[in-house]
Amino acid sequence: MSTKPLYIDVHVLQTVPPNNMNRDDTGSPKTARFGDATRSRVSSQAWKKATRDVLASLLDEDDIGQRTKYAVDLIAREIRAIAPDIEDEQAHELASDALGATGVKVNKDKDKGYVTGYLLFISPRQAQKLASLAVDAFGRGVAVEKKEARAVLDIKSHPVLNAIDIALFGRMVADAPDLNVDASVQVAHAIGVGRAEPEFDYFTAMDDRAPEDNAGAGMIGTVEFTSETLYRYATIDVMHLAENLGSVPAARRAIETFLRAFVLSMPTGKQNSFANRTLPGGVVVQLRDTQPVSLVTAFETPVAAVGGKSQTAMACEALVGQEGLMDKAFGVKPFETHVVCAVPGAECLAGLATGGEAESLDDLVAGVGARAADYLAESGFVGEE
Repeated sequence: MSTKPLYIDVHVLQTVPPNNMNRDDTGSPKTARFGDATRSRVSSQAWKKATRDVLASLLDEDDIGQRTKYAVDLIAREIRAIAPDIEDEQAHELASDALGATGVKVNKDKDKGYVTGYLLFISPRQAQKLASLAVDAFGRGVAVEKKEARAVLDIKSHPVLNAIDIALFGRMVADAPDLNVDASVQVAHAIGVGRAEPEFDYFTAMDDRAPEDNAGAGMIGTVEFTSETLYRYATIDVMHLAENLGSVPAARRAIETFLRAFVLSMPTGKQNSFANRTLPGGVVVQLRDTQPVSLVTAFETPVAAVGGKSQTAMACEALVGQEGLMDKAFGVKPFETHVVCAVPGAECLAGLATGGEAESLDDLVAGVGARAADYLAESGFVGEE
């Protein structure tokens, strides 16, 4: 039986052409100071949202939660599905009572209907279970029991009701902190490996209906943009993820889907203006039983293209060098590493791979998922029956 933890570190190097995929309150691309240089930055929130969007396309509806103020509507819909004879207005009243019994405060707005005071992250299975409790209590002429209702949202009681994205990214319930879900995945802000050099695009738009003798533009403006090679990092606590979901198969499915979604995702800000969709040039996934380790310090000194080598190639070399120094200095060497190389110059990453060779994303995902499942089995993890 294994008592060691298992962390899955995901390192991604990705070059993006002119873009403004994550902007600040002034409309400028987000930046950060790192290593005495200004870097391009994409917030972790933006990339988690992009990852959730890809997750939704890869998983069944029951595995994806909804973050909404209108959770009562979701529960009411399930009530109508169970008991079609219950009118819509009454279904919403029952749904409000059931959700309120969990400790989540529900307000009735004359324009918006039943709403919570904040976004509540709730899974389809949790909405279905609360609807079932509401219909059963209504049939018996009693109120939904608070203990039963709270257990629906309490992952310690029923983790199998949780959605994969809630298990991954966590949930905060302001009214009932005991219903919070601690995230099993941490996602860093993506930062540029080199110095940020923002530029401005001056544009005009013509009025299609303007008189022929009008030589002026119908609109004039500017938009700020950057281009960069980004270092992206995320880490998964495998045991914690399994505890959040209550079963080994669900945890393996979550790991494999998250890896694919995180690697392939990209925030969608200003996509219509820049069409900046790219795929990573290099991906390194490391399994550790010591602690998670970001390799961002490889880029504390800004990396630039040198001697005919691309910025991505130089970044890959810096990443390999930093990983070796970390291992030697702190004894945190990963026990298994998988690598994907997708651009010229990224081949040096293959030296980190356990087998000494790069592989496809499909093979990487399957290999890491299988190893995580083996670890959970060896640890003696017992999920909810």
